[in-house]
Amino acid sequence: MPSLNPAVAEIRLAVRTALADLPDGATVLVALSGGADSLALTAATVFEARARGMKVLSLTVDHRLQAGSDRVAATAAATAERLGVDDALQIEVDVSGRGEGLEAAARDARYAALRGVAGAERAAAVLLGHTLDDQAETVLLGLARGSGATSLQGMVSNREDEDGLRWVRPLLTVRRETTRAFCAASDLEVWDDPHNTDARFARVRARENVLPVLEAELGPGIAQALARTAEQLREDAEAFDEMIHETIEDIVEHAEAGISVTVAALAANPAALRNRIIRLVVDSEFGASLTRTQTLEVARLATDWSGQGPIDLPGCSAARRGGRIVFTAR
Repeated sequence: MPSLNPAVAEIRLAVRTALADLPDGATVLVALSGGADSLALTAATVFEARARGMKVLSLTVDHRLQAGSDRVAATAAATAERLGVDDALQIEVDVSGRGEGLEAAARDARYAALRGVAGAERAAAVLLGHTLDDQAETVLLGLARGSGATSLQGMVSNREDEDGLRWVRPLLTVRRETTRAFCAASDLEVWDDPHNTDARFARVRARENVLPVLEAELGPGIAQALARTAEQLREDAEAFDEMIHETIEDIVEHAEAGISVTVAALAANPAALRNRIIRLVVDSEFGASLTRTQTLEVARLATDWSGQGPIDLPGCSAARRGGRIVFTAR
């Protein structure tokens, strides 16, 4: 009996582990572009789902950004059918935007399509083909933006949205080269998206220019180190979040047209905890994200009070009133 190809074995194990939390007989939706990552994910999911009585669907989203994109989508769907999915779905989306805006618009349209189909098909989870290399690029881009520990946490391997739909990334521990080896061993024809080599996109520049230089100058293992950093920061953030929610219960009160925080308690907390509380209060109450500069200005209302007036923030304003900082909707 011939031995199983190592790449095939690694990816099947990653998928089996990711599916372990889902019930037998559940429906899962695989995001399929036709690239090596999503093809390997689709093939491994079909294989692993058989023993669990799961229904596997694939969805190929045609962003209509390139000539012949409809043929690419049709080819990917046909491949999925040969692999044995229960239904290979296709959908066209409208994308508007340019440069980095184009990338974000395409992502938003794709996720909206996946969410819509998953809801219609009553899928328990959407499986995404992001790899360890994608994770490393995400962390590196977050570092370049200087947007704090949250952005350095990268992508989560498993999360549940407000509707109970799970978003699962089984391949976050798998290298991109392993997915290509899987496809080669499985005789799967891979489509290479031209956007993956388009230097207009920061992610492509990080992949093609920055990471290779880091590997050459600092030694191998940079991608793995960045992925480990994301995992460790996520663990820290989860512990921090528990502390924040416990603290918020004692120092936050609802106010007219907004919410307020006790000045003394806010000032007594360490800066890292204080700033997280401010960001969380504004995000949860007004659905807005604060920059670091905005967060620090609000913190000064508690730690460096000299009579300064209200601070305009996204969706709200913050002002010190007596012993409280009051956030009011604008």
